[in-house]
Amino acid sequence: MVQRMDEVFRALADPTRRAIVERLVRGPASVSELSQPLAMSLPAVMQHLQVLQACGLVRSEKTGRVRTCHIEPGALRAAEAWITVQRKPAEDGTPEDGTRLVLTEQGTFLDGREKPAWREHGTATQLDALGAQLNEDG
Repeated sequence: MVQRMDEVFRALADPTRRAIVERLVRGPASVSELSQPLAMSLPAVMQHLQVLQACGLVRSEKTGRVRTCHIEPGALRAAEAWITVQRKPAEDGTPEDGTRLVLTEQGTFLDGREKPAWREHGTATQLDALGAQLNEDG
């Protein structure tokens, strides 16, 4: 689950792939339709789609000569759930273990310590639990 999440965020780090995802959330589109607004060749668009498919954000099907792409909402929900879990302590100002969270221009610290333990530990467990919940929700 953690590796898949890394792949999703890596894929979304690219502005072209984000543009493709933004288009696909409005509905399915052919590769040709996806490539029209992009200033790149069709093979380059296909490479971006392969990255999005490999991480599970997009699926495609071929009917005749037309390849149609669809968004996979489950991968988006998993990324959103992970962000929500990470955002809550920052918004609340206090992590679940009660340690004080300090936000500064230099970064986020717990009681002045860099790389807080509560962020380093439990993330994989949280993601596994979120993944199990998403699988149950179907």
